[in-house]
Parts: sequence; C-alpha cells; structure tokens
Amino acid sequence: MMDSMSGAVELGLLYALMALGVYITFRILDFPDLTVDGSFTTGGAIAAIMISHGYSPLLACLAAFAGGLAAGACTGLLHTKGKINGLLSGILMMIALYSINMRIMGKPNISLLGADTMFTSISPIAVGFIVVILFKLLMDGFLHTDLGLSLRATGDNARMIRSFGANTDNTTILGVSLSNGLVALSGAMIAQQSGFADISMGIGMIVIGLASVIIGEAIFGSQSVFRATLAAVLGSIVYRIVVALALRVEWLNASDLKLITAIIVIIALVLPSVQRSIRQKATAKRRSAELIAHAVQMNKGGGR
Repeated sequence: MMDSMSGAVELGLLYALMALGVYITFRILDFPDLTVDGSFTTGGAIAAIMISHGYSPLLACLAAFAGGLAAGACTGLLHTKGKINGLLSGILMMIALYSINMRIMGKPNISLLGADTMFTSISPIAVGFIVVILFKLLMDGFLHTDLGLSLRATGDNARMIRSFGANTDNTTILGVSLSNGLVALSGAMIAQQSGFADISMGIGMIVIGLASVIIGEAIFGSQSVFRATLAAVLGSIVYRIVVALALRVEWLNASDLKLITAIIVIIALVLPSVQRSIRQKATAKRRSAELIAHAVQMNKGGGR
C-alpha cells in the first residue's frame, strides 16, 4: 500500500509540470489546446533520443522544453496568424506531431534501460519536488510581471486589452508556447522515470491535465495566482492517488485507467455545479421563508 502511494506521489509530481502547462492555456488564456497530446510525446522523444546517444539528461530536458516551445508556437501561429479556430489548430498540430515524433525517434519505442538519467542517483520524488516547486515559483513571478499581466488580461477580455494597445496575438503565442514547453518537459521526465519513450505515450494527456487542474481547484481553490498554481500541482498528486486507490479495487483492471480518468473528470466537473445548485436552492428557500414570515407579521400588524 505504501509503495503504491509513494509511486502515486512520484508520478503526481512529474505530471504536475503538465498540469501547470494545461492551467496556462485552459484557465489563463481560455484556449482549448489539444497540442498537449503531441507535445508530451515530443518531450519524451527528444529526451530519449538524446540520452540514448550519450547526451546529458539535463541538456536533454532543456532540448525537450525547447521542442515543446516550438510546437506551442506553431499552434499559436496557426490560430492567430492563420485565423484557424483554436480547437482545430491544436488538433492539426497534434496530428502533425505524431509524424514529427516518429521522425525524431526513428522507431515507435526507445528504451533507456541502462542509460544515465536524472533519476540514476537521485530519488524521482526529490527531483520532481525541486523541479516542480522551481517552475511553480517562476510561473508565479512571471504572471505578476507586466507581460504576465497582459497574458492574464488576454484570457479575461481580449477585446478590452486590445483597446489599450496590447498585441493579443503575441501574448497568445507566448502562453501556448510556455504551456507546451512545460508539457514537453513533463514528458521528458516521465520517459526517464519509466525507462522508455513510446510514440503513444501522450494519448489522453490533455484529459489527465484537465483532471489535475479541476480537482485541484475544487479542493484547494483558485482565489489567487499562487493558490491556483499550487492547486494544479496538488491536484496532479491527488489525481494519481485516486487512480492508485481505484486500481486496487478487485473488479477494475489496469486497462480501465482511461475509464477511471474519464469518471474522475466527470465527477470533478459535475460536483461543483451540484453544490452550487444546492446552495442556490437553500438560499431561495431561506429568502422565501423570510418573505412569508414578514408577510405574516405585516398581516398581524394590519389586523390590530
């Protein structure tokens, strides 16, 4: 039990970078970016091919981050300059990245067994914790700069920020690039932790990222930037723990992972709406009772 929980925390920390990336596009920019499924594999592919050819794991991670930035920039350019719908831009780039990733890898699967990785001499939990906290704090700092505030304003009200002379195309491209850079870095670290990179390793990553962000916000709140990014990180860990617990149920198999993910996301999306509806009904009943009591009191006063 303890081993499965520590493994869940380990995976949660490594996937937290992806959750931070998804938070940028879906929460800050309000951009439905499906490039994630492709850029995650891009990060893993770049890291795996470089490490297998003897390059430093750190350099491989930096190259993976750069590859994600490039993929995100292409999606941003398709949307802003090509005037293609945001959802379609992400889908087109995700499809293109499948072939690009196959070109990078040269084959569907690359093994890293026996190769030196970031986790050869250091615990994955320790490395994941340090890297995630570093990028979380960097993101918090960036989002409070003038450029970061422009990025947040673009997602809130693009028309208004354009009226002040800001270039929303540039901020959109920057946000999508940073998002996919973090996703690719997460893919690079997962490839090193699992000991291989696979052409299909990115399938469903966008759902996992959304689940992490939604669960984190539902449990920990998102009243400030610091709290929202922390919620994304903790949501990733909570999601992995929930999955680990679900897979311990006798009638569930490892092949049911995608189904479990979908159910978790559905619950996380529906629960806040149900809670809000219950609160609204309770408030309406209370007001109705107050009005009735007030009317009764007025009638009694009139009777006198």
